[in-house]
Amino acid sequence: MSQSPESGAVKRTALYDIHVALSGKMVPFAGYWMPVQYPTGIVAEHRRVRATVGVFDVSHMGEFEFKGPDALTFLNWITINDVAKLAVGQVQYSAFCYPDGGLVDDLLVYRLPDRYMMVVNAANLPKDHDWVIEHLPKSGVQFADRSDGFSLLAIQGPKSRDLLKKITPVNLDDLAYYHLVEDTVAGLPAIIARTGYTGELGYEVMVKNAHAVRLWEAAFEAGRPFDVEPIGLGARDTLRLEMKYCLYGNDIDAMTNPLEAGLGWITKLDKGDFIGREALLTVKQQGLKRKLVGFTAQGKGLPRHGSPIFKKGNEAGLATSGNFSPILEVGIGLGYVPVGVSEVGTELELDLRGRKLPITIVKTPFVPSHVM
Repeated sequence: MSQSPESGAVKRTALYDIHVALSGKMVPFAGYWMPVQYPTGIVAEHRRVRATVGVFDVSHMGEFEFKGPDALTFLNWITINDVAKLAVGQVQYSAFCYPDGGLVDDLLVYRLPDRYMMVVNAANLPKDHDWVIEHLPKSGVQFADRSDGFSLLAIQGPKSRDLLKKITPVNLDDLAYYHLVEDTVAGLPAIIARTGYTGELGYEVMVKNAHAVRLWEAAFEAGRPFDVEPIGLGARDTLRLEMKYCLYGNDIDAMTNPLEAGLGWITKLDKGDFIGREALLTVKQQGLKRKLVGFTAQGKGLPRHGSPIFKKGNEAGLATSGNFSPILEVGIGLGYVPVGVSEVGTELELDLRGRKLPITIVKTPFVPSHVM
């Protein structure tokens, strides 16, 4: 049973009152009351982001800060990507791994002129905090958890750049994908990162909590000509699913490694030692036994997390994510299957509580990406 907002057991973002005023359906998620959808509904919100622009409150995400002469060395030891490759003003997708190669969390690393910042998943914030503290050296690295001080807005969609151009002096035409800049938005000090979780052109704007309402209001005023709408967590999930972006707790977790999850491109086994490297080297040498694939469903029924996957009557894998694709207008999903049955075009079946739903492995992303 979820706690009521008045109980104080669940936190509110700085934009809570705005979501309530907009009739957002508020649910407890990762310790915060968050809007899962607004009155227009998940499908309409999803299509708004694909068509023009939408704004998400993702202030529940965690923000860590690292400073000191050994910050780079430490971050390269605790993450699987090569932090040394980051120039000032770049962002990197990465992850923490356990020594056995399982995933602690996936995350973003920001390189700023005087520090590094890390954005981690809201649901994993306490675990990630403890993981950093457990491995932090006694000197040379100053670590601070800034999660309670910042708000984060994701402004996503083909018109996101046009919207932001109206409220920031930054030359956004020159801000490349996975780059960032510290400047102002609506006259407020902000970090603007050209990142997102939708597969569309988009930006994530970080400000102090005291500035969140003003940023939100400015974004909606600037976005009015583009029919900007608020977007909830429901559409955030369907948008990421169409891109085959992994969701921690569904597609990746402590029992999955980045290589089988299709994250070999961020796993730099040749950068030097890091937590989980030996286990991942062994996985690579022995060859993958299973891999994460995308599939579409035929007939009625939606793929769901945890549904068994069958091949000719024999259980062959497990679905990790599934939902209705508002763009393809069919059920789509992700799941792990043996490498031998992972080819595009392979026909399988999904067990939905005893009813078999035909599925076909397809090329991903399910719809074209427009991030570049």
